[in-house]
Amino acid sequence: MDAFTTLTAIAAPLPLGNVDTDKIIPARFLKTIKRTGLGVHLFDTLRYRADGSENPDFVLNQDPYRRAQILIAFENFGCGSSREHAPWALLDFGIRAVIAPDFADIFYNNCFKNGILPVRLPRAVCEQLMADARMGNNARVTIDLARQVVLRPNGEEIGFEIDPFRKHMLLEGLDEIGQTLQHAARIDGFERERQAAQPWLPSLHA
Repeated sequence: MDAFTTLTAIAAPLPLGNVDTDKIIPARFLKTIKRTGLGVHLFDTLRYRADGSENPDFVLNQDPYRRAQILIAFENFGCGSSREHAPWALLDFGIRAVIAPDFADIFYNNCFKNGILPVRLPRAVCEQLMADARMGNNARVTIDLARQVVLRPNGEEIGFEIDPFRKHMLLEGLDEIGQTLQHAARIDGFERERQAAQPWLPSLHA
């Protein structure tokens, strides 16, 4: 998993609340267990018309937002089903951070597992950031995770809260497996000792 430290990027305004995971990635695209290839279907029902052509009114089909790495939305982002494909689709498109007043709990947790930073900020602040984002190429937003601040294009710094453990995991680029593998030497040592003391038990590596 790629570490998240400081990100300066184009932010795409999505002035919608209650964006559910089926809106983020429709159920018909959930047949894969791969984390790649889903970006093309991100917000499929909003990005494409019935004939498959792009909807020019949708923000991610417009320049410069095709290259957005930050998404700004309203309340209850990621509600609905618990599908982990939702953060997979966001990440595959290129989104590394989502800023919203609040998030559905399971989606919020899944973001951290996949290297996406969800930032909770008040609605009024999200509206300000959306106004900044509509300036296009000139409105790059910076998120400094170590300092826990969002920097507006005018230089204003906005602080945000994050669980210290989750912050550490993102800064180090660790998911649960990566965190466990940091203790690989101790795990191997335990396995050798257990195998010597109880040779009739199957190996953990079997």
